[in-house]
Order: sequence, then structure tokens, then C-alpha cells
Amino acid sequence: MAAMWQCQGVSRTVAPAGAVRQGSLRELNLALVLDRIAAAARPPSRADLAARTGLTRATVSAVVEDLIAGRLVSEADPTPRNGAGRPARGLVLAGDGPAGLGLEANVDYLAACVVDLAGRVRHHTVLRADLRPLAPADALARLVGLAAAARADAADQGLTLAGAALAVPGLVDDAGLVRLAPNLGWRDVDVPALLAGHPPLTERVDGVPALVVDNEANLAALGELHAGVAGPASFLHISGEVGIGAGIMLDGTLFRGARGWSGEIGHIPVQPDGRPCRCGGRGCLEQYAGQEAVLLAAGLAGADLPADTAAARLTELAEAGDRATLDALAEAGTALGVTVAGVVNLLDLDTVVLGGGYAPLAPWLRPPVLAEVSRRVLTAAWSPVTVRPAVLGSEAAVVGAAGSVVRRILARPAGWLAHRR
Repeated sequence: MAAMWQCQGVSRTVAPAGAVRQGSLRELNLALVLDRIAAAARPPSRADLAARTGLTRATVSAVVEDLIAGRLVSEADPTPRNGAGRPARGLVLAGDGPAGLGLEANVDYLAACVVDLAGRVRHHTVLRADLRPLAPADALARLVGLAAAARADAADQGLTLAGAALAVPGLVDDAGLVRLAPNLGWRDVDVPALLAGHPPLTERVDGVPALVVDNEANLAALGELHAGVAGPASFLHISGEVGIGAGIMLDGTLFRGARGWSGEIGHIPVQPDGRPCRCGGRGCLEQYAGQEAVLLAAGLAGADLPADTAAARLTELAEAGDRATLDALAEAGTALGVTVAGVVNLLDLDTVVLGGGYAPLAPWLRPPVLAEVSRRVLTAAWSPVTVRPAVLGSEAAVVGAAGSVVRRILARPAGWLAHRR
């Protein structure tokens, strides 16, 4: 696959030279040079990097040698040039160095993904299974099998897994405890403890736990932010599966809220006295725009289809002009639009991204969403809201999870280099 995100520049504050310890200065130089290599449109030479960073050529050369030795950077074939002299060799992110492992446990599937430093997906596998009847330990045991297969494939490609991130559709605290995942039936599940003893999910890299657990919608939004498509740094990413979650990006930063639990858009009521929800409330958005609700309204109740198959089936019927399916999608889009309008009014966002199972259904969901946004958002008349499908679609969460590991290395390469000693 092509690169799945473009590396973003990192803003740094550099202290006066006399106030910076030698070790800290080296860390800053490593991060600065690696950042310039990652962000370059074409492979820069050592001379290019000296000009772009303000560092001396000797310093750049020393830093580059460290990065090459640590398998973070490799030399590319020189670009042919006119004139005398030997062309300089360019520098690129290494394709055989550290990589990130992304994992996802959702209602009806498990997934594993490996992403290299340049953002290329090097391994991706999905296991279809309804996890709701399973105990959390049993569901996670299956995930361990996917992780082991991904690790073996990565090793065969010369990659070293530098950590893993697990996407879960629920409320996750800083310690990786899943406080509540209503659609999975999980409550207070200590995921790191259940996965203890299973490499590569146990070692610590650069002082960070090898496994980081996060909300799937947050990781999907991060994946979309770095998907390599020019777009705004502020947007609402909605993951439509059995449940509905949202990742909120504000100026390129994921908004997590005071306790890290923002984005539970699926449990915003669209009808306060409406249908009962698994969360214990009534009239939640999931009951009108979630996958199961749409299948029921389209006359496909009991089909027991996984998310991508359900979306494919609904797409097929909608393209054929099936009236029940078109009505179901219109009803879901209207409910979604009412909720989105409230979020846009509150946060002043100008872009809404339809991800997960919503991405292929965007041609039918987008019109009613836009209609409600136009009707309900106060500023819509002179500041239109863009509604578009996600670039990564249903893979956003697992790719975003793997990418979060890689971006941690790109932001602080000194930690990875120290770990390798």
C-alpha cells in the first residue's frame, strides 16, 4: 500500500544553548533532523538538511549516522543531476526499521495491522467474530493470536515492532482499563492485565508501555489526520459501526476532554423518550443510525452481517434503488445530521468525516446530514460545513493505532536509539 499519512512538522521550543545539557541537545537534533527527513517532498541530502535546520554539516552528518545505525533512516539512490561532481545521496525513512502494531477489538471483528516508519501498511488481517457472547479474556486471547501472526510477518519483512496500540469501542482510562464498552458488554476490564505475558504486548519501549489502549474513534481520527490527504486540522470523525463513536480534532490535536472520554456521540439522545439503548438510556443516536438499526429499518434484521459486509449489502441495495434501504439510510442520515449539527454549533467545526461503515454509505447519508446541518447550524448560511467520507474507511482505527506507535518514535527518536543499545 502507499503511505497512509504524511508526517507533520513538530513545533519545538529550543532553550538557549548554554542552558541545554549535551544529552538534551542531542535529543533535539535527532528529532529535528528526522522530522525534516520525514516531511521532505523528496529525499534531502546532508547538505540540504544543514541548510534547512541551521545545524552545521558536521553535526548533521553525526546525527544522520546515528539515525542510520538505529535503522530509522536509510540512504536512497542519488538523484541524477546536471553539472560536475558526484550527486549527493538522499535520505529517507527506513523501510526495515521499527514499526507499529495496531490492534482492534470491535463488536463483530478483531483486526491487526503493522505500519512502518513511512506510514506504509505492511500487514493487515481481520478476523470476523461476534465478540458479544465471549468473555473479555476469551476475546482478547483471539487477539493475541492475530498479534503473534502480525509479529512473525513483520519479522519476515525485516521490521521490529516498537510497541502496540489497541482500539476499543468504549471508555478507556489512562491505565488501559476499559471502564465501559456497552456494545461489547465490557465493564471495568483490565486489558493490560489480561494480555500480560504475551509479546510484543508486554515490553516497555522508551518508558512507555508496549501496549497502549485507547478509544477506537480517537485512533480513527488520528489515522485520518495523518492519512496523507490535505485537509483541515480541525474536524469531527464519526465511526459508524454497531456503535457510533467520534474523534474530535482541534487544530491538529485530539480533544480528549477532562477525563479522556470525549466523543461518545452515539449516546447523545435524538429522541429523549425514544428506543432503549444498551447504555441504559433512551433515544440514543445509535438506536436510529447504528448498523443494527439501519439493517432493521431496511428489512435485513437478523442477517447478522459484519460491519463491512453490512455496508456492502446496504450499498448494493441502495444502488439498485431498493425503497426500504433508501428510506432506512435517509432516516439514519437525518438522525445523524441532527446530532452533528449540535456538535458543530458547540465546537465550530467546518468538516465532518464519515468513517467506518459510514464511508461507503456516504452518497446516501450525506444529503440528509447536510440538510439537517444547513437547517440547524447557526453559521451554515455563510460558512458551509463539509461532509465527506473517510480516506481510510473501516481500517481507520487499526491503522491509526499502528501509526500512533510510529509517530511516537518520529517525535522522540532518542528513546528508540537508547532502547536498542
